[in-house]
Amino acid sequence: MTMTDLTMGPIYYLWDGPKWRDFYLRIADEAPVDRVVLGETVCSKRQHFIEPHLVEVVERLERAGKTVVFSSLALVTLERESRIIRDLIDNSDHQIEVNDLSAIGLIKGRRHLIGPLVNVYNSATARLLAQRGAERICLPPELPFTSVSQIAADGTPVTLEVFGFGRIPLAISARCAHARSKGKTKDNCQFVCGEEPDGLSLKTLERQSFLVLNGVQTMSHTCQALLLELEEIRNAGIRSLRLSPQDCDMVGVAKIFREALDGLIDPQSALHQLGAIYPMVPFSNGFHHAKEGAAWIARAKSAASAR
Repeated sequence: MTMTDLTMGPIYYLWDGPKWRDFYLRIADEAPVDRVVLGETVCSKRQHFIEPHLVEVVERLERAGKTVVFSSLALVTLERESRIIRDLIDNSDHQIEVNDLSAIGLIKGRRHLIGPLVNVYNSATARLLAQRGAERICLPPELPFTSVSQIAADGTPVTLEVFGFGRIPLAISARCAHARSKGKTKDNCQFVCGEEPDGLSLKTLERQSFLVLNGVQTMSHTCQALLLELEEIRNAGIRSLRLSPQDCDMVGVAKIFREALDGLIDPQSALHQLGAIYPMVPFSNGFHHAKEGAAWIARAKSAASAR
């Protein structure tokens, strides 16, 4: 089965409204992606930054032939956030991507998508979600390929998607370590997470880069880049690949993945080009190979020098 779809996932970071808008307008006009997931996923306090631009962005994306999906919050802890989920489900004409299981009951069998923040680790879970109305599942990025291929081989009646590019979302908390690192509290954070549009890097006591804070979310320091693995992913029957927005030229990233999927450039050349677009962050593919997530597993001698 040939992999054809590219999905642009939601922006996990806090970008100001105009930057958020301009990002998606360019995605609409220039990026070879089939599907775009919009909406605040990480922190409900950020939602007002994007609301003034949402209608314009949706219209532009759909005019460009992109399928628009709205993302639910990844962690619901307040009644206000529960109302946000209910309003999204009740009032949206678009499909919803569920990132928290509390939304499954509210969506009541309506066709929907499952995002990578939901722990779908085996075929039984995927089948259960499909029975509840899921028609597409983006599998968690920490899932090894052996498990991905097994879920695909078991004939789960959903479209499966793999997290192909981006810092890996690892955990989400009711507390905000990002705010605390700058002497703020979550309730009076003053949106300090916006000062790092690609996340706040953390280092170990030995001064080694370790993780990245993004508000209440913890992410990998490295950026997952599954370019050398495209052939085996395609051969396993996976029909979709997800690109998670980073603070770099995501149109360029989408073009590289599209050309690699279409066989217009070889994976090694694609990896070199990707490194030029996002040069300051090391690539990783360890989770895919059932190793530590930050590892880079070279598939050939030349792969080691791809960065």
